[in-house]
Amino acid sequence: MNPGTRTSWERYFMKIAQQVATRSTCGRKHIGAVIVRDKTILSTGYNGSIRTLAHCDDVGHMMENGHCVRTVHAEANAIAQAAKNGVNVNQSEIYITASPCWTCFKLLANAGIVKVIFGEFYKDERIFEAAKLAHIQLKHLELKTENK
Repeated sequence: MNPGTRTSWERYFMKIAQQVATRSTCGRKHIGAVIVRDKTILSTGYNGSIRTLAHCDDVGHMMENGHCVRTVHAEANAIAQAAKNGVNVNQSEIYITASPCWTCFKLLANAGIVKVIFGEFYKDERIFEAAKLAHIQLKHLELKTENK
């Protein structure tokens, strides 16, 4: 980073999401999510097993139709953490290291999240049309390792 320059807010929160992803407990994909409103972090989540149950990294994957279903997705965990702690996520935005699956997109929409910023695109094209219809802003923010 050049002296006197600062990381943008979007890049800052995405870097935090990348760090959150390092807590993931399913080796198939490490995903991190950060819910933000007014430049303040409301909640974080990463993909991992149900609280207190065994993790994929410890006991293996629970596969169905080519997907590991032992884990709760990062976005769902971020919403659950907010709910558990009484944090309102309505009118917030979420930074996710990969685009949400269809199920997580529906959770985000119904939780009142109005902007989804994601790193890599992951599988489900349905989110684009649904986002338009639901007036949810989707933004791809390329993941970078250098400071920009």
